[in-house]
Amino acid sequence: MAAAFLRCGGALFLLSSASCGRTRASPFTSLNARNVIRYRSLLSSSRYSVASFCASPEVTVESATAVGANDDTPSSPPADPVKEAADALDIRVGRILKAWRHPEADSLYVEEVDVGEPEPRTICSGLVNYVPLEELQDIKVVVLANLKPRNMRGIKSNGMLLAASDASHENVELLSPPDGSEPGERIWFGSEEEKEKQSDAATPNQVQKKKIWEAVQAHLKTTESCMATLGIHPMRTSAGVVVCKSLKNANIS
Repeated sequence: MAAAFLRCGGALFLLSSASCGRTRASPFTSLNARNVIRYRSLLSSSRYSVASFCASPEVTVESATAVGANDDTPSSPPADPVKEAADALDIRVGRILKAWRHPEADSLYVEEVDVGEPEPRTICSGLVNYVPLEELQDIKVVVLANLKPRNMRGIKSNGMLLAASDASHENVELLSPPDGSEPGERIWFGSEEEKEKQSDAATPNQVQKKKIWEAVQAHLKTTESCMATLGIHPMRTSAGVVVCKSLKNANIS
C-alpha cells in the first residue's frame, strides 16, 4: 500500500483518515530515521490508515517509497501460489519391484513400487499402449504419493506414476530420476538449496478437496533438454534433475 506525505514549509505530514471519516494529518518536523520509525509505528496502529489526497499548488505530496529510499530492509519476494501448491505434493522417487498386466483391464499395468515405506505400494497405470512391460521391471520412477487410493477394476491403486506426453498423447514416457536417487526421497522444485525449505506434504484428503494436483499439473512441462519443470523451477532429487527420455516441451501428468 502506498502512503502519501504532505510537505508544507519545513514540516512533513502523514496523510491519514480518522475513524470519523475525515482526512487529517500527522506532523513530522523533519525527515529523519526517528520520524520514519514513527511513521511505521503509526501505520501499524489501528488508529491510522492511509488516505488519498489531492494536493493544492502550495503543497507537495511525497510517497512512502521516497521516504524509505535509503531503507536497507529487504523486501519479501512475491508469493507464487502454484509453487506453494506444488510444495504441498508428496512426489517421491520410486522403484518398480515388479509389474504385470491387469487381469481385468486391457489398458492397465499393475506395479509394486518401493517408495521408502515398510511395504511397497500397489499402483495401476494406463501405460500398456505406450511402454512395453519388460521396460517396467526394476526401474526408478517418479510417484505422486499423496493421492487418495482409487479402485481400478478391482485393484486399489495407491499413487500415480508421473509421465511426459506429447500434445496428441500418442507418445508417453515415464519421468526418470537421476542415477543415485534413492527410493522414498521426496522430490522438490527449484534450486538445490530449496530442498531444506520444503513444507510438509498435504494429506490425501486436502489434495482432493483443494484440487492441489489439478492446480499444479497444468504448469508441469519438459524443456528442450527433456528436463521436467514447474514453470522455471526444475524438478529435483538430491542426485540431480528429473528428465524423460526424449519428449521435448511435453505435458506431464
